[in-house]
Amino acid sequence: MSINSTDPLIGRLIDGRYQVRSRIARGGMATVYLATDLRLERRVAIKVMHGHLADDSNYRARFIQEARSAARLAHPNVVNVYDQGQDGETAYLVMEYLPGITLRDLLQEHQVLTTVQAMDIMEAILSGLAAAHKNGIVHRDLKPENVLLADDGRIKIGDFGLARAASANTATGNALLGTIAYLSPELVTRGIADARSDIYAVGIMLYEMLAGEQPFRGEQAFQIANQHANDTVPTPSTKNPRVPAELDELVLWATARDPEQRPRDARAMLEQLHETEAILRDGEPSTATSAQRTVVMPTAAASSPGATAETQVIAARARHRTGPILAESAQALAVKSDKRRSRGWWLFGLVILVAALAGGTGWYFGAGPGAHLTIPSVAGASQADATSTLTKLGLKVSPTAGSAYSPTVAKGTVAQTTPAIGTSVVRDSTITLLLSNGPQPRPISKFTGLTQSAAIAQIKGEHFTYDAKKSTNQFDPSAPLDTVIQALGVDGTDLATVTTYGDQQAIHLVVSAGPLPAVSGMSVSDATAALKSVNVTATAGKQDYSDTIKSGLVIGVDTPLDSSGKAIPIHPGDSVNLVVSQGPEPVPVPDVIGQVWSTAKQALTAAGFQIKFKNGTSQGLANSFPNVATVKSIDPGVGSTVLHGSTVTVTLSASG
Repeated sequence: MSINSTDPLIGRLIDGRYQVRSRIARGGMATVYLATDLRLERRVAIKVMHGHLADDSNYRARFIQEARSAARLAHPNVVNVYDQGQDGETAYLVMEYLPGITLRDLLQEHQVLTTVQAMDIMEAILSGLAAAHKNGIVHRDLKPENVLLADDGRIKIGDFGLARAASANTATGNALLGTIAYLSPELVTRGIADARSDIYAVGIMLYEMLAGEQPFRGEQAFQIANQHANDTVPTPSTKNPRVPAELDELVLWATARDPEQRPRDARAMLEQLHETEAILRDGEPSTATSAQRTVVMPTAAASSPGATAETQVIAARARHRTGPILAESAQALAVKSDKRRSRGWWLFGLVILVAALAGGTGWYFGAGPGAHLTIPSVAGASQADATSTLTKLGLKVSPTAGSAYSPTVAKGTVAQTTPAIGTSVVRDSTITLLLSNGPQPRPISKFTGLTQSAAIAQIKGEHFTYDAKKSTNQFDPSAPLDTVIQALGVDGTDLATVTTYGDQQAIHLVVSAGPLPAVSGMSVSDATAALKSVNVTATAGKQDYSDTIKSGLVIGVDTPLDSSGKAIPIHPGDSVNLVVSQGPEPVPVPDVIGQVWSTAKQALTAAGFQIKFKNGTSQGLANSFPNVATVKSIDPGVGSTVLHGSTVTVTLSASG
């Protein structure tokens, strides 16, 4: 039993009654949890349908069908169903909890089972299946994963998710819903399932238990399906010589390609299994050629006085006559002999004719033009590869390909076929490949300025997909918190610049985290704390001069630039460097001695100095004759180093 503490259902109370404890298993349609029924104070298994399937009416109906099918069965070899319901968006099914393993687990551990083990398990499977067939239910997905072996020795069939009424035997659309390794030929070729289809799956499981492997193998599902449709299941003794001939015959009977040649239902096969057990237990011949059958004699009370009233099992014995032998003439015997001989040849000819017809019919529907094939999935393959796959299977491919939009298949590869992938068709049928045009273009709205939740709702409403993993937050002083700054496509395209976008394609958002905290003038420790409050890590970085920020205080955040000189955005979780002030910058006093005042003034101002005059005469000359008066002296003197923004004193004189 696996426990996944990150599963949101673990710990939840479903429908006010079922407390979910841990996860047991996960399948393609649902997840099974261990839960406690608080009302009855007992452990149960609760099967919860996957959320992404809950909106599909077909899957939901199939899930409910499982509850109804299993609830109709009350048998020791069928998993009991207690309850079924809906809690908000959670569709669930409450079942009997059986701690233990599955038959698949047992086969993985031991690979080959003994004859006794295999027959014990088959007896339980067939008993439960017989109850289902008696109630008009066909399981349609029998496999070792659905046979539960409880710790207390009980064996039960579960997972009636594909079960349906035995009369509903034209399920073409759902023909391949079961596991491919256990599908009967009629399910593969015609999509038809009845009680005999379950028998075929049981026969495959019996083969697997005795031989240690499945009878048919292939790299792709359609290869296995093709073998089921066209090949005969071998005897398990070819892989395991210890298997008795009686069980070989039982496997061949159950897995006959023609449903008419199989047991009519699980009850018929169960009765034969009991006979086979009796033969093996009593030590009768086990050769495949033995044609003797067990003969059940009437009770002694019905035959002769004094005999015991027990059923007697005897083998075939030699006949003998107790009365007189009637004499017959040689001529009469010759006539009878001739009649028997002629009748024998006639019967022999009839047998040959029937065999030829059967063989021809089998060839026509099995390997000939009348054989039904299932179009395999060639989605995503190149036109050449798909053509090769279909041709090798016995189908023809139209030289002219069609086209179709596909949100998932790359442009130029096969998106679909006509008839559709998964359809059963006659051998040599012509298939048209539909090449993908990529996703169908759809009109797209603008998302900039919307709140994040409104943008996500709009993305889904317009049949696009929101990509939460690639969506980011960034600090922006011009965009309010939680508003969309930018919406981007799968290739990074700014979607504000386009009017259409591909159906179901991903969109990720850049959302504002508001402005960064203002840290100018703070100490390094205060600035670090302020940025940490918005999940930004700060460290003291380079130092710079500042006329306004005292030495040791923070001037601001060092914002990196991209190759084009544009500031790179900062996101929550980033690390930044702080620019720390060194105070004003030391600069040398420029040499302006002898320059006219208008020129000297520009040089001093550009160097960042404040200016005052030595006396009123200099002030007057500066105001009245800026282009005539010249600099006589400056304090501090030329070449002196002073802080940027310092004041220098200037003395002017009249020129000439």
